[in-house]
Order: sequence, then structure tokens, then C-alpha cells
Amino acid sequence: MSTAVDAIYQKGLLQLLAPLPLPEHSRVRVAVELISDDPERSEWLSHPHRQLEKVWDNDADDVFNELLAS
Repeated sequence: MSTAVDAIYQKGLLQLLAPLPLPEHSRVRVAVELISDDPERSEWLSHPHRQLEKVWDNDADDVFNELLAS
């Protein structure tokens, strides 16, 4: 399982902003990526996501799914 959750680094500890659905004492691997408050960077990072939504959310997929079902 792989998931991403935001956290705040404070006094030498990472404080998660949302709980994780893990059993107590689970061993995990943590990769840290610094989140910038730069609006221009955020816009560039969201661009590929918007392009994928255009590809995934289209009427042609519904026709394809209907063909697969028949």
C-alpha cells in the first residue's frame, strides 16, 4: 500500500494532518517532499492532472465500456 498525507514539521517531529488507516506499530517508510506555498509552482504541478482528467472524463469511454460489456 502506498499513500500520501500532508504533515507539518515542528520541533523535530512530523505531525500528520490526517490520520492513516494503519494498525498500531505498523512499520512504514517515509519520503519527505517539501511543499512550497508558491502559487506558480502549484499551478505547474496541477497541469498534468488537468490534462489526465480531460483524457479520462470523456464520452468516448462510455461507448468503449458499452462495447466491452456486450
